[in-house]
Order: sequence, then structure tokens, then C-alpha cells
Amino acid sequence: MPAHRASTVDRSPDDEKAGLGRADVSRRRFLGYLVAAPTLVVAAELTRESIWGSPQASAASIPSAPQTPEIYDLLDALRDSARPTANLIRIEVNRDGTVSFALPRSDNGQGIITSTQMIIAEEMGLEVDQVKVTLADARPELLFNQLTGGSSTTFTTYTAIRVAAALAQGRLLKAAAAELGQDVSVLTSRGGLITGAGGTAIPFSELTEKAASQVTEQVQVTLKPKEDFRIIGKPQNKTDARAIVTGRKKFATDLQIPDALPTVICRAPDLNGYPKGVDNIDEVRSMPGVTDVEMVGTGVAVRAATFGQCIDGVNALQVNWARGTVAGENDESVLAKVRKAELPLAVPAAGGATVEGAFTFYFRSNSSLETNCAIADVRANKAEIWGPMKNPIAAQAEIAKKIGLPSSAVTVHVTEGGGSFGRKLFFDAALEAAEVSQTMGKPVKLMWTRADDSRQGRVHPLATTRVRASVAKDSVLSFELRHTSVATEINPGLGEPITAAAFRTPVLGNLSLSESIFELTQVTPYDFGVSTRLLNEVDMRFSTSSMRNIYSPDVATARELMVDQIAAKMGKDPYEFRAEFLKNDRMRAVLKKVADEGDWGRSMEEGTAQGLGLHVEYKGVAACLVEIDCRPETVNRPIRQGVTGPRVTKVTYAVDVGLVINPRGIEAQMMGGINDALAMTLTSSLHLDDGHFVEASWDNYFYTRQWNTPPEMNIFIVESSADEPGGVGEFGVAATCGAIATAYARATGGVPEYFPINHRDPLPFEPYPTVPPIPPSPTNGLETTY
Repeated sequence: MPAHRASTVDRSPDDEKAGLGRADVSRRRFLGYLVAAPTLVVAAELTRESIWGSPQASAASIPSAPQTPEIYDLLDALRDSARPTANLIRIEVNRDGTVSFALPRSDNGQGIITSTQMIIAEEMGLEVDQVKVTLADARPELLFNQLTGGSSTTFTTYTAIRVAAALAQGRLLKAAAAELGQDVSVLTSRGGLITGAGGTAIPFSELTEKAASQVTEQVQVTLKPKEDFRIIGKPQNKTDARAIVTGRKKFATDLQIPDALPTVICRAPDLNGYPKGVDNIDEVRSMPGVTDVEMVGTGVAVRAATFGQCIDGVNALQVNWARGTVAGENDESVLAKVRKAELPLAVPAAGGATVEGAFTFYFRSNSSLETNCAIADVRANKAEIWGPMKNPIAAQAEIAKKIGLPSSAVTVHVTEGGGSFGRKLFFDAALEAAEVSQTMGKPVKLMWTRADDSRQGRVHPLATTRVRASVAKDSVLSFELRHTSVATEINPGLGEPITAAAFRTPVLGNLSLSESIFELTQVTPYDFGVSTRLLNEVDMRFSTSSMRNIYSPDVATARELMVDQIAAKMGKDPYEFRAEFLKNDRMRAVLKKVADEGDWGRSMEEGTAQGLGLHVEYKGVAACLVEIDCRPETVNRPIRQGVTGPRVTKVTYAVDVGLVINPRGIEAQMMGGINDALAMTLTSSLHLDDGHFVEASWDNYFYTRQWNTPPEMNIFIVESSADEPGGVGEFGVAATCGAIATAYARATGGVPEYFPINHRDPLPFEPYPTVPPIPPSPTNGLETTY
């Protein structure tokens, strides 16, 4: 098993520049609300000053010009957008003594339910299992405060949840003091029991009504000091882990909604094709188990008693298809369009004083373990939708528009999901399910097949990154980076219908948000003189998404490869060069941790090498050291379906994420990100051919397998003096991509020009046919792969 160790690193004045110099939230008073209710219900008021303190000028200077995320990044923007409705998120103390909280976010395995339980339990002196956290239905009144993305959940909700929990705890103590006739100062609270002098105790369950308020009123609270934490910062297993591994956990298609039968859509051979007609629709309607077959906007929907019967029906359909939005296109034709849109590099090439590189990143699938799915029950005057949606407010508005009902008549239930990686920011399945249910007049349980996810699902766009650096003796005078991409659709906006519509309409609308996200997330962490980073996007005909870590994996790969090349130009060791040019000691500390723990510079056999990568995002710093084996006997070894390639044998990862809520959860997230990075850099991509993607399942889309997962993986969480947590969910990806790429270049003696590195190899599989577009229905779940 990968090792997990935590190390303490002294902070330096540079931490202030890196965004760690927050005023101590445990030392100030916060505003909260007692909400009029029969039992104790509380909420928080979140103002900018309550988190940051009053604005102050800094006398500290930054060696090179600051980049936007070093001052104000995506997490800041998301929290600012959520702040106005923070007081609408409420904690309730129940009559059975438990505490309930409906989290207005989407948990797709990242563990935010568990971390939220920990935060509430900490502030209220409870055990984690005494806190019941569920996912809130779509709540339009929350506006921008129900969006899950950008690794922002804990950062945007941490203080608000603590304030509400502290307020509830204070009211319970006050009520207990009145009951016992004792001063609040002599009372203690632990495990849902308030104990007074002499050992007399009262459970929360007897106090929740007495602590309730008859009117809504504003009060002040002080948060628990960090040094008194007993839950936050301690390893905690996911509270749903047992249910997951035993199969008891309910995801969307596990739900038993009355009369909602399995439904699968027959989709076009081409990307975004659509049906013009069906030759044998009545014949398929009479097949065993089939109840309904109807044409809808994205294909032909088959509803049946089982999913297997749905798939049989889909495979039997004879559909006349209209060609899709990228008919006739392939990898090279799209790449040519992207290259034509590349923005110029401003600093002229200057012979030996210039280091430059150009890199291509091919399409990658955004599929997750749980295929795209949703349940819909649309009636004449109301609709109910169930699905793992990460922006349910925008989904509710769009579904209402689709089916011709007011938003108030559409209820959207957010279910827990089996993975997302940005995919479930888009609610395609929910829209389809609503349309199918309305067309058939019956409830449906819609599931995409694996082939649907690969061929018609959303993808990480094809892109290029170009870098040029000007070097003079031991200095880097300029560092220019230009990222050009098939447009990354970010049309959920800020999670509500207004910005979602604004950014979806003209091309310029989406590009403006893409530019904003690029500018708010991308940092060159080195003192490289004049440093510029620019994005340009083209071609809106693909279904793309803000796939995990969005732009950062590609940008970090190109940047870290070029850092190695600049170091070589100066005749310096890659580690020593980075340590010298990094902007502050926080970054150096994380880099030093991986170098020390990973034994940087050790002697290695020819064809094997170490590589380094570093990334700054989410209020944190991450560094990665990998060891790779590119020897012929490794690369050419026989593997399932003939896939070959290098093997990453060891990963050492260090991350400083600010205040740590659950170190075990952070470790798990880093492990997941590392495996994503292995796939993106080495093995997994989609091949576009004549308007469709060739891959049609995970058995021929080569995500990281057991044979290419590193046998040794060591993750170190560097302790921080920060009073707030940063983002974690996607923070394992970019630094690892950079480290793998630099290791590969050092092992092979050549800088790779495209990723994943096996993309241009001959296909090691026989592609599934495009018609019918999916594999046969399963007959034995233990033996059939589809």
C-alpha cells in the first residue's frame, strides 16, 4: 500500500505572498442567525471582512510581477459568488439529538460529506457519526451557492458551516445552563451530552426545542481555537466506505422510483448526430420486455423491463441518421485548425539564447466509473428528476425550459455519484431523461452505456501549448506560454441559469469565462522575468467539458518540460534549478520534501530516470517526483490487447493544502489524481476518425490499469500554519503530469512532442462497429465487458 506520512515545515514571510497570511478566524467574532423554528435551526452570515479582515496594504515586494491567481484566484471568485446566500444554508439540531445538514454541493466520491461531518462535529463537540449530512435538492434561492467544481467545496463552505455550528453549540449550552441553574462557563459538551458541575448531564435531544428561537435574530459567535481541535486534522475513513464496498450504497440507477423502468438511447455513429427516422420502430416495440420506443433529440429511446432488454432493442433498431457536427474531421484536421488559431509569441527567437518547445495534447475521455444517468418522472404540471448533478440550479432551469414548465414545478434531487472529474457539471442525462419521460408519458431510469460515454460523452479538448524562454547567462529574462484549444465548454457558468445562459450563447461568451478561469488558475511559479500566459480557443462543435484540473495538466506538462530544458541550457541540475528560481520558501519546502523522500539524483540504470514536477493552485503547492522505466524489455513486454509502454515504478508526492481537514481523504485524492495523470500522459486518449471517436469502452480506452500503476507510491502532507483549507479534489494531477513527462524525456533522451505518448501508435484493438453503436447486452456480468 502507498505510504502516507506528514511532515512539519516552518513557515516563512513568503507564506504571506503565497496567500497564507490570513487573519486567524478562531480569534474573531462572527455573525450568525437564529432562525425562527420549533427546534434549533441556525445559519451563518458571511461577509468579506469576516474572512479576510479589513483590507491592508502590504509593504512586501514581489521579485517579479504578480500573476492574477497569486492575488485573487478561482477559489476566491467562487467564495465571493457564494457569500450573499451563505445565511440560507442551515444546520438543524434534531429531537433525537443528532445534527442534520443538507449540503448544497454534489459528492461524487471526493469525500466532502465526510469532511463536512467532521467540521460540524468539531465545532459542536460531537462524534462524526452523530452528524447527518445529505445533499440538498436544487435551491434556486442560493443563486451561485450550489455549484460543485474547481476543488472549491471545503474552501467556500468551511467558515460558514463552522459559524452555524458554533452558534448552535452556544444556544444549546445556554439552554442547558438555564435548565441546570448553572453558569455556562462550568458546562462541558461532548458527544451530544452537556454536563454541568456535579456530573448532571442533559442530552441535546432535550434541549433542541428549548434552544430554538421564536423569531429570526442576528447574534455573534466565536469559533473554536485551532489548537483545541480533536477531529479536524485527524485521519477519518469515509463514512460511506463500508456501504460502497459492500454494494449497499445507492447511486442514481440503484434508486427504486415507482414505475421508472430502465431506458437506453440508441445514438448516432457520428458525434452529435441525430435521427431522421426509424425503419423498424414497431418491430422493436414488440420485442421481449420493451414497453416504449420513441425518437428524441439525441437518438431513439428504448424503455424496457431490464437494461439488457433495452440494449437488445437498441441493437435491433434500423435508424436513418443525420451526420454529426464534426463529420469528416479527424485528429489531424482538428489539430490544423487549432494551430491556425495559435497566438503569436511576442519575444523573438534569439538563437542560442532562446529555449522553446511546442506540444500537442489529444482528446481524452471524461467518463467516470458511473456512466451518465438520471431518473425522470415528468407529468402534465410537474416533474421530478434524480441525478448526480453538480450544478442543479442551472439544471432545474434548463429542464423546465425543455419540458415547458415553470422552474417551480420541477424538483431536482441531487444524488451521490460514482465519479465526475468535471463531467457532472453538465446535466445532459437529466435533460434527456426529462425529454424521454415527457415523450413517453412515463417515468424512466435513463443510463448511458460505456460506448455512449466514450463516443458521445464530453471530452477534454485537443490542445497545443507553446513555450518560449529567453535565457541570459544564469537568468531567465522572459517566459511566454500560449495555450490553444478546441473550446472548453464551461457553460454551467456559476451554477445558476443566468450566467449559464450568458456563457452558452455566443462563442465569445464561453470564451470570456474560459479566459477568466485560465487567468484565475494558471501560475508560473518561477522567477522568470517577464512571464506571460495566454489562452485562445476555437471550434465549438465538440462536446467538451472542464475535465479534471481543466487547463492545468497540459500547461504544467509543457511548463515543467521547458523548465528542465532551461536548466540544461544553464548546465544546472533540474532540482537545484527549480529550488533557485521558485518564488518563495513554501514552494521550495514542498519541492525539497519530494527530493529528500524520493532520493533525487540517485544512480539509475540506462533507460530509467527520475523526473520532477511542481504546481501551484487551490491556495496550495504540490510537488511530484517519479521514476520511470523506458527500457525496451519494459516498453515491449506483452500486455492485454497488445498495449505497450513505459512503466512508472515510483511516485513521491508532497502537497501543502493549507489547513488539513482529513489527511486520509487528502491522501486518497492525491492517489486518484496520480492515476489520472498516468493515464493522461502515457496511455489514454480518444482517436477521432471521420466524425466519431474510435474508442467505445474502457476495454479499449486505456485508463491506468493495475499493470501500470506504480508499485510504490508515497504521499506526504506538509503541515501548514494556514487557518483555512485550500482545494484538494484535483490537486494530484498537474504536478504528476509534469513529473512523468520530464522523467520520460530524461529516460529516452528526447523531449516528447505529444501526449499521451502512445497516441500515434497503431491501435492495439479492433474497434467496435459504429452501427449498432454499442456492444451486445450482457448475459453474464462476471464475464462480459461492455
